Amino acid sequence: MKQTTFLSITALIISILILWSFKEILLLFFASIVIAMALCTLIGKIRNFFHIPRWISFTITLISIILISSISMVIIIPQFTSELQELINQIPSAISKLWELSIDTFLNFSEMIYKDKIPDLADRSILTNKLSMITDGGSLANGVTDSITKLISLAGNVGVGIIQFLFIISVALMIALQPKSYREVAILLVPSFYRRRARDILLKCGNALSSWMLGVLLSSICVAILVTIGLYLLGIKLVIANALIAGILNIIPNVGPTISTIFPLSVALLDTPWKSLAVLGLYILIQNIESYIITPSIMQKQVKLLPGLTITAQFIFTIIFGPLGLLLAIPMAVVIQVFVKEIIIHDILEGNYLKKA
Repeated sequence: MKQTTFLSITALIISILILWSFKEILLLFFASIVIAMALCTLIGKIRNFFHIPRWISFTITLISIILISSISMVIIIPQFTSELQELINQIPSAISKLWELSIDTFLNFSEMIYKDKIPDLADRSILTNKLSMITDGGSLANGVTDSITKLISLAGNVGVGIIQFLFIISVALMIALQPKSYREVAILLVPSFYRRRARDILLKCGNALSSWMLGVLLSSICVAILVTIGLYLLGIKLVIANALIAGILNIIPNVGPTISTIFPLSVALLDTPWKSLAVLGLYILIQNIESYIITPSIMQKQVKLLPGLTITAQFIFTIIFGPLGLLLAIPMAVVIQVFVKEIIIHDILEGNYLKKA
C-alpha cells in the first residue's frame, strides 16, 4: 500500500474517532437522514409518475404531509389522546385485579390439594391477609403507575426536545431537497482513490433504508388494521388507541409488540378475565401473521437482518444512545450491514480493492 494511501486511511480513522465524541449530535443527524430518505422515496415516486421537476414533487410531497398531519391532528389525535390517558389510568386497577385473581387461584388450588391436611386453609380470609402482608397489590399497582409516569417523563425537558425535533426536521428537509449535493459532500471525506466506490455504497445504503422504511410502514398499517378488527370482534374498549399503539410500536421489533400488548390486556382484564387470554392469543396470532406472511411479502427486496443481529443491535444502541438509539437501532443496523458486506467482505476480504488502489 502506498504511503499516501496509508496516510489517508489514518486520517479517516482519526476523523471517525473525533466524530464519535459528538455521537449524540450524529444520532440526531442520522435520524434526519432516515426521514430524508423517506421523503426522497416519496418525492421520487411522485416525480416519476407525473414526470415533473424535483422541486415541484418536493412541494407536493411536503404539502401532502402537512395536510395529512393536520387532518390526523383534528380527527384522530384528540380521540387517541383521551383513550391513551384512559388506558394509562386503567393499568393500576388491572394490576390490582390480576393480583386478586392470582390470590384466588392460589387459594383454590391449595384447598383442592391440602383441604384434608391443613384445615386452616379453609379460612380464606386468614390466608388472604397473610398473603397481603407479603405483597400488597395496591402498592404494586401504585409502583407500576409511578414507573409509567417516570417513563413518560423521560421526554421531560420539553425545550430541548422541541429543539432536537426542529433540528431533525430542518436537516431532513434540506437533505431531501438536494440529496446529491449532500452525498457528494460526504464523499469528499473519503480518500480520493475510494470515492467512486463510496458513491456506489452510499446509493446502496439509501436503497436499503428506503425499502426498509416502506416495508415497515406497510407492515405497521397492516398490524394496526388487524388489531382494530380483532379487538372490535372481541368487544374490547379503546380500540383506536390500542390499534395506533400497536402500529407505531411495530416499528421496534421484539420490544415494541411486547409493550403494545400490555394496554389491551389491562382493558380486557377489567372487563372480563377470559378476554385477556383472548387478547393475548390475538396479539400472538397477529405477530405471527406479520412475521411469516406480511413482512416476507412486502419486504422481498429489503436487506435481511437475522433475529439475533436485530436483538444485539437494539441492545447495543440502546445502551450507547438511550431510547432514541432503540428507535433507530434497526435502520442503523441496516446501514452497518451494507457497510460490512460491501467494504469488509466484498472489497477487503474478497475483492482486495484497497490493495489494487
